[in-house]
Amino acid sequence: MVLNTAEIEKEIEGSIKTLNKKVEILNEGKVRNEIIDKLIYTAIFGNEQAKEYSRWLIKNIALELEAIPASIHDLYEKGMGKEKIGEWFTVPAINIRGMTYDVMRKIFEIAIEKEMTTFILEIAKSEISYTHQRPEEYAVCALAAAVKEGYKGPVFIQGDHFQFKAKSYFENPEEELSSIKELTKEAIESGFYNIDIDPSTLVDYSKPTFEEQQFHNYLNTAKLTTFIREIEPEGVTVSVGGEIGHIGGKNSTPKEFEAFMEGYIKTVKEYGNEIPYISKISVQTGTEHGGVPLPDGKVAEVKLDFSVLEEIGKVARERYNMSGAVQHGASTLPDELFHKFPEVKASEIHLATGFQNIIYNHIPKELKKEIYEYLKDNFRDEWKEGWTEEQFIYKLRKKGFGPFKEKFWNLPADIKTKILNALEEKFRFLFEQLNVYGTKKHTDKYIKLTKVYPTKPEL
Repeated sequence: MVLNTAEIEKEIEGSIKTLNKKVEILNEGKVRNEIIDKLIYTAIFGNEQAKEYSRWLIKNIALELEAIPASIHDLYEKGMGKEKIGEWFTVPAINIRGMTYDVMRKIFEIAIEKEMTTFILEIAKSEISYTHQRPEEYAVCALAAAVKEGYKGPVFIQGDHFQFKAKSYFENPEEELSSIKELTKEAIESGFYNIDIDPSTLVDYSKPTFEEQQFHNYLNTAKLTTFIREIEPEGVTVSVGGEIGHIGGKNSTPKEFEAFMEGYIKTVKEYGNEIPYISKISVQTGTEHGGVPLPDGKVAEVKLDFSVLEEIGKVARERYNMSGAVQHGASTLPDELFHKFPEVKASEIHLATGFQNIIYNHIPKELKKEIYEYLKDNFRDEWKEGWTEEQFIYKLRKKGFGPFKEKFWNLPADIKTKILNALEEKFRFLFEQLNVYGTKKHTDKYIKLTKVYPTKPEL
């Protein structure tokens, strides 16, 4: 049910006391059991004033109940970068495109049971657009889900692939950089204390040397790292990631990585800044986002080169005190591969499309048909020559989440239960394979939690 501001005030009366800067929780049970569901629904679907107020309340409720937006930087630099964590684990970074609050609740439920805190909830620049989830919305979904389940600890929210468009950049570099800065600022102000910068689209393999190939990549990564350090909240060192190989392109090499890092460090120093550098590096190992659909709609097998992750990760830790290499486009890989990521000491793995596929596999046929017809009517210009209808639907159905957001949110309870049970089974398998159960002890040791209170909106 969507509330207006007067109804919100009535709803929280006796349970939440609002102060100038923060809130006081008077009835935690009622907040978790009743109020938070109404606030998050209003925060997504209410009028602008009610949205603002609901989001402010959710953020403050989360802070009071110790679910705190956090940066994973110190764990990556001081724990993984110095290889002091003991048995290795690979941090899952999970992109949630639809049913966001419900799916996040399931993750937090597992996290509490398994004392697991090393997981990231993320959304990419492209996903923000087609799922109709701005950073503020995504962040409050995460915090509301944590509150609902009773999770206490760091909530790692990440901006994934804040990516440069090569054509736009080479036509007007400053304008493209400015647009990425604006998104980054919006994200950090929303509680995203983990940002993956991605100018890897600007790498030019026609140049003769690795340094020249990576020039625009490391230049803009340095500029954005410096910008982030200027705007990050006091007491927070935002975790920043870089990328050397555009996902879907050729496999990365240690030499490319070293050329990128040397250019990056030199450029940061030229700005006269003594600041924390990036703490991880995304590389290309042979995968492609979403997988490669075959004419019948099934996904082709991928030859993934684990040695890329292992070799570049080793250089990253030994020479640059970083956590290691990051794997993208992994959720559609065969199950039998996931245990290998901790074995080669990959520091992070990004997972998205596989969860999307589970949702689509369980939604009612009528809704699926409605979405697919919408895609064919509105995105026909993206239907590549030679694609079958199955290939088109597989690649484009991610764009159904935004226009049909409310229908996904309001699916019947029995349908939701089937979807969430299937997702839970997949989450538990992945978390076990990636060795992240029991990792609360590591965040307790390395992560300092800083409460950043949002500005109260005028009612």
